[in-house]
Amino acid sequence: MSQSITHSALFTAIPLAVGERQQTLFETFMGRKPETWELAAQIFVTAAIFLGVVSLVAMFCIWWERKVAGHIQSRPGPNRVGPIGLLQSLADGLKLLVKEDLVPPLGDKLLFRLAPYLAFAPAFAAFLALPFGPNLVAAPGLNVGVFWILAILSVEVMGVILAGWSSNNKWSVYGAMREACQMVSYEIPLGISIIVGVMTAGTLNMVELGHLQGGGIHTWLIYRNPFTFLAFFIYFIASLASNKRAPFDLPESESELVAGFHTEYSGLRWSFFFFAEYGAMFMVAGIQSSLFLGGWQDPFGILGYLYHQATQNPANINGSLLLTINIIGAGIFSIKCLGLIFVQMWIRWTLPRPRIDQVLYACIKVLLPMACVMLLGAALWQLLVPERNGVPWWGDYQPFSLTTWHGVMASLVTQIVLTLVGLSGFLVVTLWVIYAFATGRNLKQRLTDPAMIDEAVEVA
Repeated sequence: MSQSITHSALFTAIPLAVGERQQTLFETFMGRKPETWELAAQIFVTAAIFLGVVSLVAMFCIWWERKVAGHIQSRPGPNRVGPIGLLQSLADGLKLLVKEDLVPPLGDKLLFRLAPYLAFAPAFAAFLALPFGPNLVAAPGLNVGVFWILAILSVEVMGVILAGWSSNNKWSVYGAMREACQMVSYEIPLGISIIVGVMTAGTLNMVELGHLQGGGIHTWLIYRNPFTFLAFFIYFIASLASNKRAPFDLPESESELVAGFHTEYSGLRWSFFFFAEYGAMFMVAGIQSSLFLGGWQDPFGILGYLYHQATQNPANINGSLLLTINIIGAGIFSIKCLGLIFVQMWIRWTLPRPRIDQVLYACIKVLLPMACVMLLGAALWQLLVPERNGVPWWGDYQPFSLTTWHGVMASLVTQIVLTLVGLSGFLVVTLWVIYAFATGRNLKQRLTDPAMIDEAVEVA
């Protein structure tokens, strides 16, 4: 409780606060709250921007996943439409626009048409609370931003169930029921891992979460204590099941259920399910980045320090520096999210698909007990181990000064050790990917042109 009060007082002291909430970039440059017509214009602009962002993220990730799959399987992947196949997703989208849109004659036509939009809308709406920068967020005053995003994304399961039920197809129904079982079970360890991070930070506001981690990589929540470090990985595993990503892609499971819940879909409605999936991948990666990996903050604490310098004088806010911080922060945040998405793709094209009973066993008998022990350990850690709370660079909190950590040296040593462990693992994985990419270019591609007949005869 005292930690939450401390955070509230600190954020009230930040110049860019309007009452209890953080200003948007519009309000920062206008210097006042917007009028009704200005607010309506902002909503329209925000919706248009986010619709474009979701579409671009989905199109890029679809192309990227096909490239990753091609490299892992020693083939080129998309390489015909545009430079290195970048426009392949656009060409596929145009094809789907003109493709015949069929509705099963014996299915529920209303629910069949409604399901794709119900699956896509949550992935679009959840972007409203995602902080790309200290001011690049549509709803900065949403004090329950983390759980609001999770609640919105959980609506997608209703679209999947409606799609399976309304198709009047046994394969679609099997896929929808698998999604229901999988989603409900894995939401529990997913939520517990988020509670651990929120309990450590003392806030649900995603903008505040970013500010709390602005003192360098050692202030990121993943390295705050051993239990938040474990929560990061439990969240990632549970998010794979929540997003129907392999090896938990049993609702689609083309080797068993044709295409699962969307077997009967075609054309544009079929594409909405994939837009929703890749949009949700970015969203869960965004939550993970904001909650555990510093959000828009860089590993050296530079953006956190510059933000303090730009806003410490309310009467003379450095607008150009603030805009630069937001642009750089949005790039850093996007890179973190894309890095997590790459790992999801890597896992998809590496691990086999388990049975549904094995998926549920892994959740109920493995992840759930681990999450409960982790939650208890995190509560005891906060009770017994003093920690340095507050926003870096504000007040007396200098993250790189040892005097700041007086009385909480055990916490500092723990954060440094966990940071070294995390950096070592990241370095190993990065070098592994670079080595695979460099050596993979020397492998013979499976889809290269075959030898000429005359040359093949001579060799024979």
